[in-house]
Amino acid sequence: MLRKSWIATTAKMSMILLCVFLGALKMWTQQPLDHHATAATNSIVLQGEVHGAQNHSYVEVPFDVPSGTRRVTLTFDYTGKDQRTTLDLGLADPTELRCWSGGNKKLLTVGLSDATPSCLPGPIPTGKWKVVIGVPNIRPQVTAHYTLHIDFSHTGLVADEPAVLNVPLRSGPAWYRGDLHMHTGHSDGQCPSQTGKMVACPVFATVNAAAQRELDFIAITDHNATSQYNAMRELQPYFDKLLLIPGREVTTFYGHINFLGTTDFVDFRLGSKAVPDADTLLRSARQLGALTSINHPRDYTGEACMGCGWTPPQPVDMHLLTAIEAVNSGSEDPDTSGIPFWETQLNLGFRLTAIGGSDNHRPMKPLDQIGSVGNPTTVVYASDLSTPAILAGIAAGHVCIDLTGSHDRMVELEARAGDQTAHMGDSLKVANDATVELDVHAVDVATGIVVLTVDGKAVPLSSDVSIVDKDQTKKLSWKSDGKRHWIRVDVMGPEGKLWLLGNPVYINY
Repeated sequence: MLRKSWIATTAKMSMILLCVFLGALKMWTQQPLDHHATAATNSIVLQGEVHGAQNHSYVEVPFDVPSGTRRVTLTFDYTGKDQRTTLDLGLADPTELRCWSGGNKKLLTVGLSDATPSCLPGPIPTGKWKVVIGVPNIRPQVTAHYTLHIDFSHTGLVADEPAVLNVPLRSGPAWYRGDLHMHTGHSDGQCPSQTGKMVACPVFATVNAAAQRELDFIAITDHNATSQYNAMRELQPYFDKLLLIPGREVTTFYGHINFLGTTDFVDFRLGSKAVPDADTLLRSARQLGALTSINHPRDYTGEACMGCGWTPPQPVDMHLLTAIEAVNSGSEDPDTSGIPFWETQLNLGFRLTAIGGSDNHRPMKPLDQIGSVGNPTTVVYASDLSTPAILAGIAAGHVCIDLTGSHDRMVELEARAGDQTAHMGDSLKVANDATVELDVHAVDVATGIVVLTVDGKAVPLSSDVSIVDKDQTKKLSWKSDGKRHWIRVDVMGPEGKLWLLGNPVYINY
């Protein structure tokens, strides 16, 4: 009986010890205390604890990445820092460690072509991922509570990234100044090395040149490349007054098109089986949510620059485009200027925004030279300084182009008819014989002259159109015939050189 009692007691103690061991094992593997998904499984929140007994160990917190994910973003916070608790942060996909930051980061993001420094970009496999929490220091009696927010992006569109990656650099509506066309060493951008040799230019050199010019935003648009996005992801926190918009100059044998606002790759092989015509290419861009613009449409094309001009062999549905680069490198050469091409599209009824781009390939160019970074400058009225807001301003036509690449020159147009008011890019309904009142606001263009253009033709003005003050508003008027028209204002220098190009107000569109 004693032996049976001892065996029973031993078995009972063994079960108790096994339960204690399993409880300890659960604590060491640290499953999250709370795991819930938000709408459309676009994000999850994981919460848990790290205990003093886990000092000098690694805690793995598993989570599932859904199918179709193109970016994983996590933010991390924990308690106990006032007691010298330190937790490191890492991220592992089903096969390898993708990030290890130590304790210096609260935010990690991993996408197809870019990632937070210390993380590897690349394919996002579906399945079981793990947040890896290193515990270099936690005191024996301390319990640290952690919270992980994990967001899943299903497109490469910047606007679809989680809010934590889309915080505006400046809040509030304003006119923001930038450059929408430039190249780095990820395509054919070059600059001198330390010994003076011309080498592929790092992204930093171009971004730093834009910062020196005090621009608000730039789009880096390397030819058909997506590799530049990783460098941009690294540089954006450092350049926290200069917005870096992901872009790409899709270079084909029949024309060049900027795609702005998405990091998704698109097949550029126009004329191949996969991309038989320009409409197929542009529809792909639209599906990705990219803003599209034809670059230097009237440039020369041939052996020196194959495809630089716009020469698609089949008709193109211009409704699939958002903008046209009316001014490239500050050029007003009548043979290559994009302005006549843009005006032709307006006369055909397409509401396309005129933008400018330096097409800079040499960031060391002196800033007063045509084609230097920011010359010309595209000036956009936007709700804030963020990629979605800047691109929305361009799509709306709230844009003027400063061909002088100055710091503050600009022109605004406000048109009024009855109780309606419109600005550049907007529309008015105007009856026959009704008068449209035009307020032209010009800044820092003293000695300039206002030019009113209707349907591509300059309109003679009886009132004084010369600008004499640094900040001045000129009042003009125009009588409607009840038909469709577009009206824009420009500012010319005293010698007839175009300083500022405005976008139209549309009448009866």
